[in-house]
Amino acid sequence: MNSHLSEKSVIFFDVGYTIDYPASGDWMFTRRFYEVVGNRLDTFDASQINEARSAGMVFLDKNHLIRNEEEEAELFYQYYRIVTDHLGLRLTDAEITSIAHDRTYNMENYIIYPDAKNVIQTLSQTHRLGIISDTWPSIENQLRALDVLQYFSFATYSFELGTFKPDRRMYLDALEKCSCYARETAFIDDSIQNLEGAAKLGITPILIAANPAADVETSYTKVHSLSELI
Repeated sequence: MNSHLSEKSVIFFDVGYTIDYPASGDWMFTRRFYEVVGNRLDTFDASQINEARSAGMVFLDKNHLIRNEEEEAELFYQYYRIVTDHLGLRLTDAEITSIAHDRTYNMENYIIYPDAKNVIQTLSQTHRLGIISDTWPSIENQLRALDVLQYFSFATYSFELGTFKPDRRMYLDALEKCSCYARETAFIDDSIQNLEGAAKLGITPILIAANPAADVETSYTKVHSLSELI
């Protein structure tokens, strides 16, 4: 076992690019999105697409405090409506509704890393495990579909607090739920910024670089696969 974990009582996990990754290669532009949009995106350059994405994300970020999957689907409808209007894709309401419903309820949009379940199951035998994730109400169905939800004892989800990592409220909520001192815990995430937020409170940070984009230089412990933790 990783020496940093052997001394801990609790291990917190991020989800995206830690436990799983998007089947389409993109969290918001799902396979259903690409299926409906077809080749219409080919007429836009990357900057135009990124501008449309950003406009949609501004809306989502401002309306993140929500309660259930129904509200999630409604927000995603507005996101895809914004992207559609920004790019002039001329999708119908029915098409946008279909994309938003798929984004909310289709758990095939997520693929678990091959070693994730075994590592989580193994670590759950020696530690209490938790989640700290910027996510949506469908997250528990996602973790259930990946067959790992049962190994986590507590979770801090951004949609319940209306804020995102590295806001200290995310980590304080997690620490309160596990009833441990920060020094007794570790946090695995693919974002240096998120790890910095945890480290400021005394939580031991571990960078997971399963996603190549996360493989950056850092003074933190870094692993490229969850298997390196056991």
